[in-house]
Parts: sequence; C-alpha cells; structure tokens
Amino acid sequence: MAHLRIVLVEPQSAGNVGAAARVMKNFGFHELWIVGEHPSLEPQAGWWASGADDVLARAHFASTLHAAIAEAQTAVATTSARGRTTPLDFDPQQLAHAFGKLSEEDVLALVFGREDSGLTREEITLCQRTAGIPTNDAFPTMNLAQAVGIFCYQLSRIVPVPSQRERPTAALMERLHERVESLLLEAGFLHQNNPDRIYDVIRSIVASLASEIHECEDGAEALAAYRAHRPDYVLMDIAMGSLDGIAATRQIVCGMKAGRMIIARGPRHWPPRRCATKATACSR
Repeated sequence: MAHLRIVLVEPQSAGNVGAAARVMKNFGFHELWIVGEHPSLEPQAGWWASGADDVLARAHFASTLHAAIAEAQTAVATTSARGRTTPLDFDPQQLAHAFGKLSEEDVLALVFGREDSGLTREEITLCQRTAGIPTNDAFPTMNLAQAVGIFCYQLSRIVPVPSQRERPTAALMERLHERVESLLLEAGFLHQNNPDRIYDVIRSIVASLASEIHECEDGAEALAAYRAHRPDYVLMDIAMGSLDGIAATRQIVCGMKAGRMIIARGPRHWPPRRCATKATACSR
C-alpha cells in the first residue's frame, strides 16, 4: 500500500507526540510530520515514545499544512463527531480498503488536528477526503495518540494490491482547484464575496472522482495527453504556445466519446459566446 505519513497539526502535548510516535512504530510506520506551533518535545516526548525515539528524531516540521501534504497523492483529514459539519468518507477499516491499491511509491498523508479543537474547516478543505472513528455519541472524542493507533493498526493489516495509475499529488490537486475556481468566478457561477460556500461542495466531488490528473504546458502537449489517457474532463486555456487552446479543443472535441466534457477558458476580453462557438464547433 501507500507510504503512510502521519501529520499532527499544532499538537498541544509533547506526551501525545511521543505516544503517537510509539504507536506508529508498533505497526511499522515511521514518517511523522508536525505542523505549526507545538510545545518543546524533549524530554517528555522521549519518555512517552519509549523506544520510538528514532521516529521522533526523524520527524519533519512544516509551518503550514499545505507544505506537509503537498507531495502526498492522497491527504485524509481525521475528525471526531463533535461539532461535525463535514460528512465522513471513511472509517479506519474503509480507509484501509480504499487505499490498499496505492503503490508503495505513493504517499498517503493522514492528518490529525489539535487535541482541544481538531482541524479547522480550511484545513479539512485542503485534504481530499475525510475519516473518523465510530465512537460513543455521548463521548466521541478520543485521545490523539489513541486515534493515531487505531488508524495505524487498520492500515498495517491490508494486503497491498498495486495499481498502475499514477495518482496526483495534493499540490497538483490544489493547482487544479485554483484554476477551476477562477474559471467559475469569471463565469459568475460563484459569488465573489463567498466563493467557498459552493466551491467546497465541488471540492468534495472532485476529490472522490479525480484519481488521475495530467498537467500540460501547451495545446500540443494537452492533445497528446488526451489521446494517451482519455480523461473524463479537460480544462483548457486559450492562449498557449505551440498549439493554442482553440485548435487543441477542436481536435479533442472531435475525438470525444459520448459523456465526455471539455471546458475552454480564455482572456476576460474575449466574448464568451465566440469562445463557446469555437470550442464546440466539432462537437457531436
């Protein structure tokens, strides 16, 4: 399965960090990231690590969550039932089953929030999926290290079934979201004052469907990528070198099968109707 990265966002207890490192090593995982502010780890974290000092010694530190998950193919935000407004995609067992097909080269970042308040809405949004542990509704919130242990146990038990697909990194996914959100703002689909109110829903849909993304520098490269991979969606800029977006769009649309979709985007001063007519001239 994927290489597991445990990410702790602003942990408040050095003891919890040490205990998390210990339980990670119990199940064969060693990559620990700590994001943002945190207490001094020594000596308390070392006491609680109790033999997993090597995991602590190799821990990575990042100023932002984005930096910690940028190169991960999949980032999963963990959350408890307390005050939850975001629906859960997985419990630990379902998460292990869903990502068992990732290759050993892929990175699965499992993100845990602060002991007292968890992850913010913005931090959850940065992750493609969500997961939680089914607990007693009357007392749902677990200790940080205990939660890390339950996920590590389930993920250690799956039998790897490598996939041939190259999954996109979190950084590439974020670039895709930036372009799509910009397009929808230009089109007036999103409200300028609060675009995230609707776009957060789009994020969750894309996260569940976009298992493969190819980023291209110009129209010629985009056309070659389309012919090689036949993606379900293509987001095309108009002004590009080698082969402009209109010409590439025309060739791609002519070769599309039923049910495919393409979005063409151009400079603001272009008349939208003219762009749409050119982009879909060969549609069936």
